[in-house]
Amino acid sequence: LAALAAELRDARGRLDALSTGEDATDVRAVFSWSYQNLNPPAARLFRLLGLHPGPDIAAAAAASLAGLPLPLTRRLLRELTRGHLIAEPSPGRYAFHDLLRAYAAERAAAEDSDAARDAALHRVLDHYLHTAHAAAVLINPARGTIDLPPVQAGAGPESLDTHVQALAWFEAEHHVLLAVAALAADQGFDVHAWQLPWTLADHLEFHGMWHDIAAIQDAALAAAERLGDTAAQANVHRSVGRVRFQLSDWDDSRAHLSQALRLYQQLGDAVGQARVHLNIGKAMERMGRLNEALGHARQALALSEEADNRPLQARALNNVGWYHAMLGDHHQALLSSRQALRLQRELGDRCGEASTWDTLGYSHQHLGQLAKSASCFQQAIGLFADIGARSGEAQVLTHLGEVHRVTGSRQAAIAVWRRALEILDELDDPGADELRDKLRELAAEGHAELTRLKHG
Repeated sequence: LAALAAELRDARGRLDALSTGEDATDVRAVFSWSYQNLNPPAARLFRLLGLHPGPDIAAAAAASLAGLPLPLTRRLLRELTRGHLIAEPSPGRYAFHDLLRAYAAERAAAEDSDAARDAALHRVLDHYLHTAHAAAVLINPARGTIDLPPVQAGAGPESLDTHVQALAWFEAEHHVLLAVAALAADQGFDVHAWQLPWTLADHLEFHGMWHDIAAIQDAALAAAERLGDTAAQANVHRSVGRVRFQLSDWDDSRAHLSQALRLYQQLGDAVGQARVHLNIGKAMERMGRLNEALGHARQALALSEEADNRPLQARALNNVGWYHAMLGDHHQALLSSRQALRLQRELGDRCGEASTWDTLGYSHQHLGQLAKSASCFQQAIGLFADIGARSGEAQVLTHLGEVHRVTGSRQAAIAVWRRALEILDELDDPGADELRDKLRELAAEGHAELTRLKHG
């Protein structure tokens, strides 16, 4: 049984493991009966679908994979569904049984040339890369862009116009995109292997999926190094440094961020340098070195002003404000953060604006202006929820709960902390345990107060 299980885990061996030698019961023979009844275009699509890593595929991506118009692809997909070679578990999305996927890949290897298979993979990787890049810019316009390779003939990236559409697309394609990024690295598509993780970064960060980011960023760095692309290496070193920071690997984080900074300096890229200084500042904050954090934020501000990058300038201003707040200078924190907020509203940078409202709320709270503080936190929560940044929403709900607790609104504090806890548990965030402790303490305070009232 152990030997059979090992053979079944190998995609190439699954069909061999289930071979009986009898046409009536051999898996390949049974599949071939349906496959041989397909029209040639449907048979070709079936084979090419075996190259896709899954777990499912949208009709638009299948059209790019095959290099066919979308209406024709939909007709072919319906033919495959009627023949029970693929399933349609949700409208417009198609999936294989693992054995059928292995059979389709075998047929592709036998009937399609290496060039044809490579071209199909290139088209579908272009489809995901260009669509994901458009979605990434929609959910965080302040992040900037990267230079993408031209789209291969026959590939048709999806058209996304709003951040709502972008969020929905990322949610639908989440597992596919992780698999596709790994496929690009495995198959030697090095440009896609480092650029796909770049497009996924905000979506994954908003959901606190740091281990997923780490897995694809390691492959991205190897791809950038194989390309010998200095700008790509700088970009990926910065991304890896940020991930290592979130996973509390301080030494590795510092090494990657330092390397990114050196490469950006070598390129004369002021914007890249500014972004790294913001990242290093966050690491310094986590280690309690607040004056150093403030110094890095100020360097980021100077570099962003030099590059005339207003979205980055606004982010740097807010970071300067936040570190002033952490150092207890709340009036200076309000001054810097209000400057950031004005810029972010002009630019429509809702992600940056959400973080700035959080800074403003924190400073108003520590100045004793609790009504203003609660209002600022509510603004931040609404924006984070609107852009799908679950981790940010949970963080600010935690801050708002503290304001309610200080004002004596114990039930309001419990309500928002429970909302935050639901999100943190959903994200498997280690901060959930700390928040549970806060809820227990609040419940104990309420019980003690009730006991005092009962006994006069």
